[in-house]
Amino acid sequence: MANPHESALHYPLGDTLPAPGTTIEVAPGVRWLRMALPFALDHINLWLLRDRQDGIEGWTLVDCGIDNDATRAAWERIFEHELQGLPVLRVIVTHMHPDHLGLAHWLTERWTTPERECRLWISGTDWNAGRMASQSTTGFGGDSAARFFARHGLTDPESLAKVRARSNYYSSLVPQVPGRFRRLMDGMVLTIGDRAWHCIAGYGHAPEHIALHCPPLHLLISGDMVLPRISTNVSVMDIEPEADPLPLYLKSIAALRALAATTLVLPSHGKPFTGLHERIAQLQAHHDERFAEVLGACSVRPQSAADLLDLLFKRKLDLHQTTFAMGESIAHLHALQTAGRLAPEAGADGVLRWRTIATTA
Repeated sequence: MANPHESALHYPLGDTLPAPGTTIEVAPGVRWLRMALPFALDHINLWLLRDRQDGIEGWTLVDCGIDNDATRAAWERIFEHELQGLPVLRVIVTHMHPDHLGLAHWLTERWTTPERECRLWISGTDWNAGRMASQSTTGFGGDSAARFFARHGLTDPESLAKVRARSNYYSSLVPQVPGRFRRLMDGMVLTIGDRAWHCIAGYGHAPEHIALHCPPLHLLISGDMVLPRISTNVSVMDIEPEADPLPLYLKSIAALRALAATTLVLPSHGKPFTGLHERIAQLQAHHDERFAEVLGACSVRPQSAADLLDLLFKRKLDLHQTTFAMGESIAHLHALQTAGRLAPEAGADGVLRWRTIATTA
């Protein structure tokens, strides 16, 4: 979803972006950098936090970028020009998706010395999910994903062949996950430098996403939970085919209303912004509209997840986008099924289609 109400948000830095290999200070001791991504969503925002551990001055990194030569080279430029000659002390990862976790193994190894290990900090659930995904076929690729999408109406042979061929999708971007980590949990308070950062767990987008809130700086590193221009992907995947993640996501972002409306949000994609409460309301309204559209279509005739793609996504999708769009379509159907508004039925072709359930006045 491109945000049609973006003007209701405020971007304190305007259109200023960090150039490749450089950073911009967004608050005392907090620096913003961007890494390129080879997708339609072409960048990820990463963060440097001035830190001190065991009497050693240095930096904490938040999120990593994918594992490829270009990202490693960009990090090397950052190390040379932006760290003020200080080391990286630890790597925090908000969640297990490839653009966030991909280079964690390289970064932690790069900054580990005989005297001190540079540790990965991540939720236990996402560490385990990332480790499993990097070692096997899982999610949005391979035979299992192709069967799952076919069950939900994506029957085009060419598309299914491409899905089957993506059996190493995750591991190509995250070839390795550090074997040791420090667990982040909801409510944990980290001391980074001389400031307290509060861990806020969120669900629906990833198994156990951790956002970081710094009350003294009025900052929220939101990861992917709240983005200014696009809606966060919330998908059902083949490895958990009956999942119902969308209510979890909506409950998670609603809880962020407890933060001050003036909080500066540092998202993983897009520009830093204020207007957190407004953006939460926009995202809630967006999903309410999608629920209404799905119910309307299913009231005319039963619909598969693939049938709904043109309704939910008003643009042409490439294969990468289609796999995520299918996951989102299924997520909306499952949420309405849980709410007692839709029921699935399998056709003679084996495809699941949802029909509306009559309600009594």
